[in-house]
Amino acid sequence: MKKYVVEFLGTFFLVFAIGMAARSGAALAPLGIAAALTGMIYAGGHVSGAHFNPAVTLAALIRGKFAAKDAAPYVVAQLGAAALAALIVVAVAGRPLLPGSHAVGPSLVVELLFTFALTWVILNVATAKGTAGNPFYGLAIGFTVLAGAITVGGVSGGAFNPAVGLAAVIMGLEKISQLGVYLVADLAGGALAALTYKLVNGDE
Repeated sequence: MKKYVVEFLGTFFLVFAIGMAARSGAALAPLGIAAALTGMIYAGGHVSGAHFNPAVTLAALIRGKFAAKDAAPYVVAQLGAAALAALIVVAVAGRPLLPGSHAVGPSLVVELLFTFALTWVILNVATAKGTAGNPFYGLAIGFTVLAGAITVGGVSGGAFNPAVGLAAVIMGLEKISQLGVYLVADLAGGALAALTYKLVNGDE
């Protein structure tokens, strides 16, 4: 149970940071979001692996570094935390008058690529034998999210995470049609990263 609690808390504060940064119009929003994620990773990584993202959970499962029995509870915790955080953001900051508008094709491409990048980094810095016990894994993951938010956030909304995508729709930041992009592209990116990891590293 403690693993699920940590997944809930980490996902909650990640999504809350995203929502409040977006609604406040913070100039350094990507940096604040990456910092929140990095902190939550260091706080919970030793307990749950600090997935905070259904795409990461899928990648860890395919990679063979995660128990199948925990997959559904992890995803439920992540989605539940994202929904609750989104509702609190709406209660505190309201909903925007108009949601974001992103072209489907470019959104699919950048979401798949940066979710691949994110999960590829996670698998290599947090699950590989060659990097076991390193102190930098949280920073590597946080900076990958920062890079994605800065470079392609304007193209797709920069979710790289189906739970964040769900929250963005609840908060009114994205149209409900964009949720399909996040589900398809982000889960595909996570799965592709895991398969690539196995191709490069074998089963270890």
